[in-house]
Amino acid sequence: MIEASDARADLKIESPLAAAITELETSLSESAAHQDLNESVDEEPIVRYVNLVIFQAIKEKASDIHFEPFEDEFRIRYRIDGVLYDLLSPPAYLILPIISRVKILAGMNITERRIPQDGHFKFTVTEGAVDFRASTLPVQFGESLVLRVLDKSNVNLNLDELGIPGALLRKVRKTIERPNGIFIITGPTGCGKTTTLYSALREINHSKYKILTAEDPVEYQLDGLIQVTINPDVGLTFAQALRSFLRQDPDKIMVGEIRDLETARIAVQAAFTGHLVFSTLHTIDSVGAITRFVDLGIEPYLVAASLECVMAQRLIRCICPACRSAYSPGIKNIALLSLSPNAATDQVFSCGTGCAHCYGTGYSGRTGIFELLVTSDMMRELIVKNKSTQELRRQAVSEGLTMLREVGIRAILDGVTTVEEVLAAT
Repeated sequence: MIEASDARADLKIESPLAAAITELETSLSESAAHQDLNESVDEEPIVRYVNLVIFQAIKEKASDIHFEPFEDEFRIRYRIDGVLYDLLSPPAYLILPIISRVKILAGMNITERRIPQDGHFKFTVTEGAVDFRASTLPVQFGESLVLRVLDKSNVNLNLDELGIPGALLRKVRKTIERPNGIFIITGPTGCGKTTTLYSALREINHSKYKILTAEDPVEYQLDGLIQVTINPDVGLTFAQALRSFLRQDPDKIMVGEIRDLETARIAVQAAFTGHLVFSTLHTIDSVGAITRFVDLGIEPYLVAASLECVMAQRLIRCICPACRSAYSPGIKNIALLSLSPNAATDQVFSCGTGCAHCYGTGYSGRTGIFELLVTSDMMRELIVKNKSTQELRRQAVSEGLTMLREVGIRAILDGVTTVEEVLAAT
């Protein structure tokens, strides 16, 4: 079903989408599709087609659906395991009614196409309701629309199931039970930071704790947590929410992301006043979170005193078990991984050749790789002295920190993933 390529693959779902597109073209001519928008978006073929696209996304375990208008093309794509795949798409003249139909589902204004809009809706399938978060963006040939698929059945909010190695997991559990401090998860967009945060909060979600979260927006509702959606348009920023949290007598606080100096300062203040703060940062590794705090304007001695633990993570695709085979990654890739040719000679490397099970990609599912930095007394001394990232990293490695690249190499040697995947992710 998927024909993989280096850039992107085509996800050709011939049935039932092909039949639905034929029905659309038969029932809605180009003139009819634009003549009366309010009528066309409620036409049965449009409704059926949009429902099929959404249903198929859930079935394929897609994380996002992209509706992208171009001058002579209407492209619809799924993101599956972090990679975008094309669908068999309808003609360009159906852009307006299809996107308008999705906007109606999401509670948006279909006549407003000049400014970005956000919305959400639920879609019911046999297994239950699936949440969708919608976002539109005005572009040259209409509106680009992205749906984030928030399917709880595909997300296992359990620390034991995330793939965190035992030694690291014990340190994480020790940290999240602490009465105060800051616990940061770092990594690029789409690397699973939110899932890890929710899993940690779910584990400590006991009646003895009051847990407050500030999110943009709330992705998964967990019973027992007081969850707040950030709304900058009315002045409810991360910093404002965090400031208000301190007057709500919490034990644990989660702020979706530390983006600015004000939020960072209040997070540090919360850590000093007896609260454990969970948050995320966009840095390439765990040590980078330390210098990021300093770059934001937090004094090094405050960072040293409040930061307890930083975990960097990535998601890498796993080799499909149905088409796994041995292969040679090449001398160049071996060198990029800093493996000597002699050391790699006796090692069997694996990859997926592509089959029906993995839709021709050679990969099936994803797993996490993790790098955990626990702030030691020596690290705190170096932070107070405002040492460089390189010096902090050398100290962390000397204390036993295993870098993400090393963790990825272990996953290659264990046959979990490929050399190319680790090189791309780390």
